[in-house]
Amino acid sequence: MTLLLLLWLVSYYVGTLGTHTEIKRVAEEKVTLPCHHQLGLPEKDTLDIEWLLTDNEGKQNVVITYSSRHVYNNFSEEHKGRVAFASNFLAGDASLQIEPLKPSDEGRYTCKVKNSGRYVWSYVILKVLVRPSKPKCEMEGELTEGSDLTLQCESSSGTKPIVYYWQRIPEKEGEDEHLPPKSRIDYNNPGRVLLQNLTMSSSGLYQCTAGNEAGKESCVVRVTVQYVQSIGMVAGAVTGMVAGALLIFLLVWLLIRKKDKERYEEEDRPNEIREDAEAPKARLVKPSSSSSGSRSSRSGSSSTRSTANSASRSQRTLSTEAAPQPGLATHAYSLVRPEVRGLEPKKVHHATLTKAETTPSMIPNQSRAFQTV
Repeated sequence: MTLLLLLWLVSYYVGTLGTHTEIKRVAEEKVTLPCHHQLGLPEKDTLDIEWLLTDNEGKQNVVITYSSRHVYNNFSEEHKGRVAFASNFLAGDASLQIEPLKPSDEGRYTCKVKNSGRYVWSYVILKVLVRPSKPKCEMEGELTEGSDLTLQCESSSGTKPIVYYWQRIPEKEGEDEHLPPKSRIDYNNPGRVLLQNLTMSSSGLYQCTAGNEAGKESCVVRVTVQYVQSIGMVAGAVTGMVAGALLIFLLVWLLIRKKDKERYEEEDRPNEIREDAEAPKARLVKPSSSSSGSRSSRSGSSSTRSTANSASRSQRTLSTEAAPQPGLATHAYSLVRPEVRGLEPKKVHHATLTKAETTPSMIPNQSRAFQTV
């Protein structure tokens, strides 16, 4: 009696309160949510089936229904074309099929079957798993011997938790897959690993793998450690090349400037006019009876003779202007102007010069006129 009562209670709980199932599937795959009953065949005209979804925010929506011999599955654009009954729901299998899965399909599903006053409920908790997106590998630090280098990778999306794992990819036989001995993993940020005190043996390929229940994705980064001395030599060579190029450019520029200056001077030399040059002066030429006397007066070899000749010429000029004598030349001196500088002065006859010298001067010193040159 007790056993029969227990079986009745179990059947009542299953038939009335329904069963509970939890299913995990990966996004983009297909899933079938179970729901079975035995209420369809006797009175199929009164059979009603309804699937409801309660999302993680507590909002409930109708997914698909069967009523009055019609199936309705276009209640929302989110499920349109992706939901359907998996089998013959009139024969007792009202399972729901969803393909392809989306993260928004996650939630608690309720299957309600009603016929002739009898009800059956089924509950399915669906978890949609999303694979990690392809992680991005990055490096922080200097790739030189003795320095520290940080490797980091992270996936932008995926179902939590995501586990990260760094390893070395062997490129040659005998290389170890493990990280260098002085590597440290940041447990607060599993995607970060610190390579301390780099050596040449630290060079190689490093792979980061991000994984969860849905799958794995990975990325690869190459580490190339350089000698400190080689870096200095490269920097020195580059500096020397730059300095040499600048020196050559400077020499070429100076040569071009020098040639331009010489060409400019050659072009301007014929047209050069000196502004500080003195204007040509008129010369006063003394007539002479003989060539030797003329040459002597022009040369001016003695300052005393020049002074005496100058006084004598002044007296002769004044006496000639005051009392001209017949037969005498009206001009004892000839003025040579700049425009006729190249002409020879006129020679005065010796007799005329003798008469002029013998004529006494009767004009006072105050009334003497000077001839401006």
